[in-house]
Amino acid sequence: MLDSIPTPQHAETYEWDERREQGESVPCPHKNVPPKAEGYEDPFDGCIPRKVKAHKAKEILNGQYNPFTRQLYSEIQKNLEGRKKLPVFAQMEEFYKIFNENQIVVMIGETGSGKTTQIPQFVAYTDIPHARGKLIACTQPRRVAAMSVAKRVAEEMDVSLGKQVGYSIRFEDMTEPGTTFLKYMTDGMLLREAMTDHDLSRYSTIILDEAHERTLATDILMGLLKEVARRRKDLKIVVMSATLDALKFQKYFSTGGEGTIAPLLKVPGRTFPVEDGAHDSSAEDEGDILVFLTGEEEIEDACRKIKIEAEGLSSGGKDGPGPLLVVPLYSSLPPAQQQRIFDAAPPGGRKVVVSTNIAETSLTIDGIVYVVDPGFSKQKVYNPSRVLLVSPISKASAHNVLDEQGEHGQVIEPLSTLTPVTKFISHPGKCFRLYTEKDYIKELEEQTYPEILRSNLANTVLELVKLGITDLVHFDYMALNDEGELTLLVVLWPSSPGPPGMLAKMLIVSPEFKCSNEILTIVAMLSVPNVWLRPNNQRKEADAAKSLLTVPDGDHLTLLNVYNNYYNNKDDKNWCWNNYLSQRALQQAENVRNQLERSMERFDLDLVSIQDERKRSLGVRQALVCGFFMQVAHKGDKNTYTTVKDHQVVGLHPSCGLDSTPEWVLFQRIRIDHTTLHPNRG
Repeated sequence: MLDSIPTPQHAETYEWDERREQGESVPCPHKNVPPKAEGYEDPFDGCIPRKVKAHKAKEILNGQYNPFTRQLYSEIQKNLEGRKKLPVFAQMEEFYKIFNENQIVVMIGETGSGKTTQIPQFVAYTDIPHARGKLIACTQPRRVAAMSVAKRVAEEMDVSLGKQVGYSIRFEDMTEPGTTFLKYMTDGMLLREAMTDHDLSRYSTIILDEAHERTLATDILMGLLKEVARRRKDLKIVVMSATLDALKFQKYFSTGGEGTIAPLLKVPGRTFPVEDGAHDSSAEDEGDILVFLTGEEEIEDACRKIKIEAEGLSSGGKDGPGPLLVVPLYSSLPPAQQQRIFDAAPPGGRKVVVSTNIAETSLTIDGIVYVVDPGFSKQKVYNPSRVLLVSPISKASAHNVLDEQGEHGQVIEPLSTLTPVTKFISHPGKCFRLYTEKDYIKELEEQTYPEILRSNLANTVLELVKLGITDLVHFDYMALNDEGELTLLVVLWPSSPGPPGMLAKMLIVSPEFKCSNEILTIVAMLSVPNVWLRPNNQRKEADAAKSLLTVPDGDHLTLLNVYNNYYNNKDDKNWCWNNYLSQRALQQAENVRNQLERSMERFDLDLVSIQDERKRSLGVRQALVCGFFMQVAHKGDKNTYTTVKDHQVVGLHPSCGLDSTPEWVLFQRIRIDHTTLHPNRG
């Protein structure tokens, strides 16, 4: 359930284009026009949107005044020298020619080419959105990428983050209506906007970055934008990918007749000599290290062990290695801690960044010389036979061979769910791959398996309906052929409800059982990352703290109790820390709850509660069963349970808070550990 997007406060018209083409001097229609510096003359004066050429853009870049702030440039000249060294900068003229002459452009930019930071800026200098009350959107598959790239681009353009350049992620909108004209955002946020504005009329250009990742939201956006482009000939679309599979994107976005394809611009990456292999070495040249691992727990454990090992080595005196700065990076880490990856290594030492594949869509980390690549990633896969989500660790798939035998020797580049090592190696360096060449050739897939083919599409179907797509079967999914359409029909089949439908059902029936306030909280808590913290060196203390908040009647009621205690102790800044709870996750739950509460009010669903604790607990469990009636299990032999739907034998997960083994249990999901199935919540 989503809130409506407020109507933009700036003009929604291309009248400005027509008046400029007629030679008329047109003022900026933005509501918040920055004051002019003394002697300022608009560098765009006389320019016609989408007809600006590279030499004019460079002239403005090298000029005295910033056309977006109407002030003197401050630091941009220093930044500009570094930008000019990026491969994409050398192809500015070619980009402008293709962009200005075509509605849809496909761009293959190898890792390190600068496409993510530079292409949106190139577009800004020819699209001139600030003079037309329009926006440029650049989507990213991950929140941390949207935030970090927006910050970098704001610095390069010599503007304030949140003013002319901003970002939009869930629960955080760092933009200013009437001022922002370049917005980095997650693909999910753009999809959300499309639900209330089917034509995305606020935007003059939409850039889909990292399209090769094939996230569910990006795949849906590609189909949606293909439809919007037919209705809005004024909308420009740039699809950017780091893979060589350009023809698929070109054919998909063909705007002409049969046999025509979308134009392609290919930009090489910024390469450095990289020695690829694995061997023992007692000492290496200076430089920082990037290690890829699959998840938060594995990363924290690795960081702890690396620190212990480093302390032991440093005891060797002058002959030992220097100090080691160990920094984790994963999506649930608070943004301030994520920024530590950009900290400099200690004098005479190294920095080790231990990361999930979240790093693949972040900015280049300066100083990285060594990459350790185990060849695994963790992907969420939907198992339709059990209506469950499982998270097996899968082989990372190979997606690119950047350099064949060349002047620097053979470089076998990266894996699709990780990313080309030259993205991170900013100096000549080495990549240590922890798998054999035989595995690389025979075991690893050529492309990332699209998320749409391994996900529960129930929520996607609801989103498509809200997007105004009525013919769900014939919607142009990039990843789905005839077999894919059959998969969609299975999802549409009434006997296969997905988790989003279950949660919605709970909310709808909750007023009947006089527990809508409680169900609202439980749904919010189920919608955010795990709230429990369990540090490796404080597990006993964390377990003791958890036991004090555990409700013996079930984990859903425990989540309700945790939230209520959090809300009642919000003034105590140390409460979450003392109880081993994630303050960030609980704040997200509060935001989700507020959002859902507004949605319930909009649909006239009563927000009610019962004072009697026993009756309230019963009502909550009744509402839970209405939502998760397909996910119940009956007690079997030896403390096992058998699921009703498919007769799978499962056991209660060790973290379950039930103080007994009742005849019937309701579960949220089943977790697969090797060959044993465990309900995650009882």
